[in-house]
Amino acid sequence: MTGGDESGAGGSGPALALVRLLQLASPTLPIGAFSYSQGLERVVEDGVVHDAASAEAWIGDLLDLVLASGEAAIAWRLLRAAAAGDAASLAHWNEWFLASRESAELRAETLQMGGSLAKLSGDLGLVDPFARGALATLQPVTLPAAWALAARGLGVDCGAAHLAYLWSWLENQVMAAIKSVPLGQLAGQRLLLALGARIPAAARRARVIADEDIASFAPGFAMASARHETQYTRLFRS
Repeated sequence: MTGGDESGAGGSGPALALVRLLQLASPTLPIGAFSYSQGLERVVEDGVVHDAASAEAWIGDLLDLVLASGEAAIAWRLLRAAAAGDAASLAHWNEWFLASRESAELRAETLQMGGSLAKLSGDLGLVDPFARGALATLQPVTLPAAWALAARGLGVDCGAAHLAYLWSWLENQVMAAIKSVPLGQLAGQRLLLALGARIPAAARRARVIADEDIASFAPGFAMASARHETQYTRLFRS
């Protein structure tokens, strides 16, 4: 006999839900997230981000001031719409998010990753009739919409999937900083520890913000992404 909670050992329950959540948030998920820096490589080139402290300031500001009131708020609404089978809301917020992308790179990123995740979900047998119909309507599909449908297919709770979405974003940003600043692995883990502690507050804000207050106004972030398009040498696609 082994110790511990055996719930879910038969193929259902909280243990399996956690396993599915870890799979969805894993950096090995083959949707190309590792190839994007979301403008971080540009601000490294400009000297705005040059060490662990400045990386923490840049990424932390994006989390608190941009994602919490924008992308994370949209992701929350998409997760709830997918879970409820609300095709109209799913289409509305998918379109809203796509329209909010402020550079060609940011738009291309969400469409490439969203399309890849939607295809992966189909290949893994996670697409039920509702999701199949939604994906046929959502042309093109953004990453948060595809994430919401994948969470539905995996049977992952909206709240957990929302936190995982933010964690996945944070992990990709820190990995981009490790490569481009560059930073050591220990520094990267310290960033994840410090910035990860701010995810619950960002998620709470995203969930309570009124629809009319959702915003994606971040000039510095948008300019970094736009200027990255013409950067002479780069490691990342965005």
